[in-house]
Amino acid sequence: MLLVALLVQAAALVGFVFAGGVPELLAARVVQGLATGAALSALGAGMLDVDRTRGTTANAVAPGIGTGGGALLSALVVQFLPAPTHLIYLVLLVVLGIQAVGVALMPETVSRAPGARHSLIPEIRLPRHVRGPVMIAAPVLFAVWALAGFYASLGPALLRGLAGSSSAVYGGLGLFVLAAVAALSVLAVDKRPAHTALAVGIVGLIVGVAGTLVAISAGSAVAFLIATGVAGIGFGSGFQGAIRLVVPLVAAHERAGVLALLYVVCYLGLGLPAVVAGFLVVHAGGLTDTAREYGVAVIVLAALAGAGLLRRRTPRLANVR
Repeated sequence: MLLVALLVQAAALVGFVFAGGVPELLAARVVQGLATGAALSALGAGMLDVDRTRGTTANAVAPGIGTGGGALLSALVVQFLPAPTHLIYLVLLVVLGIQAVGVALMPETVSRAPGARHSLIPEIRLPRHVRGPVMIAAPVLFAVWALAGFYASLGPALLRGLAGSSSAVYGGLGLFVLAAVAALSVLAVDKRPAHTALAVGIVGLIVGVAGTLVAISAGSAVAFLIATGVAGIGFGSGFQGAIRLVVPLVAAHERAGVLALLYVVCYLGLGLPAVVAGFLVVHAGGLTDTAREYGVAVIVLAALAGAGLLRRRTPRLANVR
């Protein structure tokens, strides 16, 4: 599965290199999304098979680091290196080649069985015994990735405006700060109960986003980055808590399907609000008003997730690690 996903991902990157317009870019993005989705659940389940504790932490750390690190590195390439719209994809092709070699040498974590084509069919699972935990985790996952969508879609223009600079580096800086603090937060709450990590995440989301809105009104880039760091605590803690609330409860043969379901929620949170925000920026209130509305929506989502967490809390779930 991982080798096929890497091959499809490489095809998407080639599509980006030779894209001559918006339709080609969208087609390459769709192919890239399919490859990413196919790889995530298999990779996440494989890490859990190798080491359940470290695998759970890695599942929480890796998406944020990849998102934030990619945003900043891409911004640096655009700002300082030639032919950025081609170079970045060529570099990623090399990286994918190295990863393919590593995957080919990696030992298989499950027993081989006939039916290779069937194994490539995406699988989403919701076992009965984890429906309660998933109902708690899903709103938090949607909220934290909606926050990432905020910094990926509106953050670059907001930060450049607050800093009074057109530098592309500012475009990736906000998302990088969010992801870097999120990764540190994952490590900080790693030994805490999942319920505690979720609570810290929800509070961090509300306080961080509220601080971001205040910074926008005050016109302060420094305050914006500080509030982004606080929001990063919410992102990392909330994502880590949600993953740890669900994944340790599922059997080995269910992990890939359950992880696929959780990542569907994550990417819906990342994508749908950002698309709506883009429409509103162009056709409604503009950047600042849309940012305020988006921020308020994330705060409301986090508050609803917090209410659900309090309502559904049980001693057994509170002790899940």
